[in-house]
Amino acid sequence: MAIDKPLAAPGPVAFRLDHSSGVPTYLQLVQQVEQALRLGLLGPGDQLPTVKEMVGALAINPNTVMKAYRELEHRGLATGRPGQGTFIKAKLQRVSGAEQASLARRLAAWMREAAEAGLDDQSITAMFSAVLRDLPEYQDEVSA
Repeated sequence: MAIDKPLAAPGPVAFRLDHSSGVPTYLQLVQQVEQALRLGLLGPGDQLPTVKEMVGALAINPNTVMKAYRELEHRGLATGRPGQGTFIKAKLQRVSGAEQASLARRLAAWMREAAEAGLDDQSITAMFSAVLRDLPEYQDEVSA
């Protein structure tokens, strides 16, 4: 997996690009902002790196960054302020820090178990994605 160096701009999010993922660059940026919102790393009022900072750190086209920021605005998550930058305006549903830490520990334990069973990263990702996609079916089984 070829992942670029994280963005060294001020702020709590280290943006990374995976050119082998098949996901368009602008969507990778949008997804990373959404993840940071879910994890509580970003919240309303926080400023995203400027287009110039993103371009310099990630060596990408300014139009790509602007497209990502427009998509965040379209989703109602950010707003552009002329001459000032782009700011987070909404938050996404999230659980408490303690609950996140507990869930992360259990997920890490499961991932170690899966790796010990012989699954590689791609297989773990595929299994996780399949279970997430089929989660309503699993929930029906648990409540039956």
